[in-house]
This record gives sequence, structure tokens and C-alpha cells, in this order.
Amino acid sequence: MANASVPLLGLVDTAVIGNVGGIEDLGAIAFGALIFSFVYWSFAFLRMATTGFAAQASGAGDEQEVRAVLGRALLIALCLGVVLISIQWPIGLAAFSLLDGSTQVETVAQEYFNIRIWGAPATLATFALMGLLIGLGKSRTLLMVQLFLNSLNILLDVWFAGLLGWGASGIALGTVIAEWTAVLLAGWLVYRTLNQRKVTADDFWPKAKIMDWPALLKTASSNLDIMLRTLILVFSFAFFINQSAKFGDTILASNHILLQLIAFSAFFLDGYAFVVEALVGSAIGAKRRDMFDLAVRRSTVLALITAILLALAIVLAGDIAVMLMTDISSVRLAANQFLPFAALYVLFSFAAFQLDGIFIGASFTRQMRDAAALSIAIYFIAWWAFSDRFGIQGLWGAMIIYVVARAAALLLFYASLRRSAGR
Repeated sequence: MANASVPLLGLVDTAVIGNVGGIEDLGAIAFGALIFSFVYWSFAFLRMATTGFAAQASGAGDEQEVRAVLGRALLIALCLGVVLISIQWPIGLAAFSLLDGSTQVETVAQEYFNIRIWGAPATLATFALMGLLIGLGKSRTLLMVQLFLNSLNILLDVWFAGLLGWGASGIALGTVIAEWTAVLLAGWLVYRTLNQRKVTADDFWPKAKIMDWPALLKTASSNLDIMLRTLILVFSFAFFINQSAKFGDTILASNHILLQLIAFSAFFLDGYAFVVEALVGSAIGAKRRDMFDLAVRRSTVLALITAILLALAIVLAGDIAVMLMTDISSVRLAANQFLPFAALYVLFSFAAFQLDGIFIGASFTRQMRDAAALSIAIYFIAWWAFSDRFGIQGLWGAMIIYVVARAAALLLFYASLRRSAGR
């Protein structure tokens, strides 16, 4: 539930802009969301690596290391956030030079970017805090943070963009305010959570363990692998959006709407992956392969059932969701035409999410990096084979092949990962 609340924000943003703005506003939100997918999810290792290391430390009963894992992650997050604000001009210049939107779309998207970047330190720090909550299995606390963040964000977006008519700039401002407010709440809740856990040392932060160089180097190595893997993943969606723009603003806007439906489903499925991250990490920390196998089996069955239900929902009720997100008839027509492709993507995606969760919990990050490189190569081959002949249908087909390839590539390394869980 906590994870599924995340894409509700994107759905509401799209619905507000889709009903009060034009095609160029929808396209600008698509480009803005794409840029920040690159900017922020390039550093998603702050969440993923924290989850794996915290779960393993908790499974081993090392409470000081749990706190040290968070301390290292927060230190890195705040430094990176300040750097992102400092280099915002070259980031924006590089991003917009690579995108192929109309002049109107890029102008509005630039305004969105200039505001949204100021939430960077808060967002990255929240990644680290949420990573700890996931690793410790504190899903109710995570739900509280996510619901607060997204509810406040939605209210501010409707107020600024809808009622005040500030458009994409209002969406960006509402998001920044919500990000800074939520990180304060998350920090307080994590402080309370850690204080309730038994630890022998008097200091809340074990400074010597946080600044332990071998541990920092291990964290940096794991983070680099996850960053490269995440950049490859985000690039695949960036490529999809950029190719969509070549078919015109209507296709760009319609595919952005369909990606919101996919994002809702993906975050829902990723919730099971979050659970398996914590359970797998704990099982490996305790050297319990029986716990590992049970966690993998039960979470995967639930994820498969959920993927089937979500795909059916998109097929049967996707047109209603599209209608709610935009009143532009041409965009509605284009989006409805490609709903079956979105449903197929969701159906086949559950395996990739589950395996991601298993590998993150085990901190098998180098294998995740290698699997990502292999799968995107397959994606590009599929796009090259299908795009000229089938156009936008070929682009969707390549995306579906890509999500299947992500799972297949990870399965190549699964046997060695399972052996690491003990006997």
C-alpha cells in the first residue's frame, strides 16, 4: 500500500494538467518527469543499498551497524543533493539538448525543472530513510510517510496548478514543498524507531563505524553498481519517451498517460519486491536458506496474482482512467488504442520486480549491473528490428520484450545468489 501510493501523485499531476492545460502542458510534464527520473533515480542506490545492508545487519543482530548504514547513506545523500543544486544549469542544458519536443513543450518543461531541482537534498535523504524502514520491515511507518508525502503533494498540486492556474510550475512548487516537509516527518519517525531498538552503545550515531573506510568503500562499490543499473533502466524509459515524441505531441502525451498506468501497477508490484528485500536480507544475515526460499516463493506467488489482476484492470477499465486524466479527445483516442500493450507490459513485469528485490536484499549488485546491460542490449535489438516496420506498435513491442529480458538476465545469476543464503 505504501509503494502503490507513489504513482498516485503522477496520476493526479497528469489529471490536473490534462484537464486545465493543453497538449504542450502534458508533454512538458512528461519531459519534466523524465528528467527527474534520471536525476533522482540515478541515486536510487541510496534506497536500495541501504535496504540490503540494513536488513543483513538486522538479521545478524548488529544494531550499531544498522545505525551506521543509515548514517553513511544520509551523509552521501545530503552531499549529493547540494551538488545537484550547484550544477543545475549544466544538468538542464544537457537534458534539454537530448530531448526532441516542440518549442512550447520544452519552454514549459524548463520552468518545471528550475523549480523542482530545489527539492533534491530532501528527496535523496528520504530515499535513505525509506531504505532503512524497508530493510527493518517497518512497513506501517513507511506507509505513514508515503501517504503524508503524496497526500500533501496532491493537495498542493491541485491548489497551485488547478485552482491558482500556475500550470506545470505549480506542480513543481507543490512537489518541492511536500518533499521538504516529508523528510522532516520521516527523520523523526526513523529516530523514534531506532530508539526503540536495543543497542549497547550510548551514542545514537556510532561515528567510528559510520566513517569506517572499508565499510564506506563497500558501500560506494555497491552504490556504483546500483547507480549504473538504475541509469540503464531509466534510460530505457527515456528512450521510449523520446521516440514517442518523434511521432508528435499527441502520441507523446498519450504514451505519458499510459506510463502513469504502468507506474501505478509497477509500484504496486514493487511493494512485494520491497517485502522480499527485507526478508531475503534478514535470511542471508542469519544464514537461513529455508527462510530465503519461503520468502521468495510466497512473495512471488502473490506478485503473479496481482500482476494478472492489474493487467485485467487496464484492459477492462483503462479507458475510464484515460478519460479522467485528460479531456483532449485526440490524446484519449491514441491512449485507448495502445491500452493492450500497457496491459501486457504489466503482466510480464512482475518477474523483473521480484528478482530485483531478491538481488537487492542479498546485495548482489554487480550481477544486477551486468543483467541490466544485457537486457537493454536486447531492447535495442528488438527496437531496431520492429520500429521501422511497425512504428509505434514496434516501440511498444520492444518495451515488452525488454521487461521479459530483465527477468531472464537476472535468472542467470540466481543459483549463485541462493547458495549465499547458507544451508
